[in-house]
Amino acid sequence: MSALLYNSRPAVRPGRAFNSLLNELLRDAQPTTPTPSTSFVPAADIFETAAGYELHLALPGVAKDAVTIDFQEGQLVVTGRRPAPATEGDNVPQLRRVETRFGEFRRAFRLPETVNVKSISAELTDGLLRVTLPFDTEKVTKQHIEVR
Repeated sequence: MSALLYNSRPAVRPGRAFNSLLNELLRDAQPTTPTPSTSFVPAADIFETAAGYELHLALPGVAKDAVTIDFQEGQLVVTGRRPAPATEGDNVPQLRRVETRFGEFRRAFRLPETVNVKSISAELTDGLLRVTLPFDTEKVTKQHIEVR
């Protein structure tokens, strides 16, 4: 025998949707400041392809000439600077809330020995720095030796 239950009371719903309430709580919990930061750490993604590795760094608002890429002691070091918006002058709006990070940045990545350091290339377009790290085809990293 099956039972059918009927609820005559309408569902109790809050005045605001849960998502908007949660967004409001999280927004207010984020640290904000009326002054720009002096440093930040850009987000990075690393992909491996058949030809090598590809490193993507999110650098919106950073000019090409403000980025330096060096190879030092087995590490790829990316440094640069994102200038803060001007806050002085007659026609410049006053900052009320700053969530974007500005200032200097530095990221270092240890490279495996399989990367051909002399063939590394980089391109900055649409706020994304793409660093191509090709494999060194001359180096032997694994080899099976037959016993005779």
